[in-house]
Amino acid sequence: MSLSSDGFSVSQLPIGEVKNGCSILLTGEDTDALKSVFSRLTAADENERSVVLATNAGGRSIQRSLNDARRNAGSRASILTAEGPGRGEDVSSIDDIGDLTQVGMQFSTLVATSQQSTARFRSGIFLCSTIASEVHDTRSVFRFLNSNFLTELRRGDGIGVVAIDRSADLETNVDSMISGMETSFKARIDVEKTGYNEAKLDISGISGSDGTVDIEL
Repeated sequence: MSLSSDGFSVSQLPIGEVKNGCSILLTGEDTDALKSVFSRLTAADENERSVVLATNAGGRSIQRSLNDARRNAGSRASILTAEGPGRGEDVSSIDDIGDLTQVGMQFSTLVATSQQSTARFRSGIFLCSTIASEVHDTRSVFRFLNSNFLTELRRGDGIGVVAIDRSADLETNVDSMISGMETSFKARIDVEKTGYNEAKLDISGISGSDGTVDIEL
């Protein structure tokens, strides 16, 4: 059970506090725009830690994105990456992103380790669509999310963000996969890039912030 009712502030987005225990499904067709919004949602404040599973970005790249979203947030992040070796402080690597049993164990260990320094955490997967492209049966992705990622939110004091690239080339229909996942998540944000440095967010499930807003990337 979650330990605190305090919300999590969001950096550089016109979104109110996200309630403790909230799981957010983040979708869109522009990877850079998704990464920018993802980083703003998962960048840890001073009394928090970020735990990020990065499937198509290196640890240093994620740390830089978190720093861009919130000052020094990259130094408060534990990153599990499938892109390149695990280099730098608090960056570890995944041997096989398709082995979701092992990935789940590593991710849960990172969350538990982060809670040794502070109870509050922001967890994230960027991108879950990459995981779906590496497994033979997308139902295993649903099981991974429910048995590992979402379970950590129910046990601890945190929020979680799962990003999916809707333009990804998968054997299954991406929109159908998202519709199936939506039932397990409390909120959804769809990101549509509208200009060189602009995007529109369609938000549902976040108290006081439902609706459409325009942002700068």
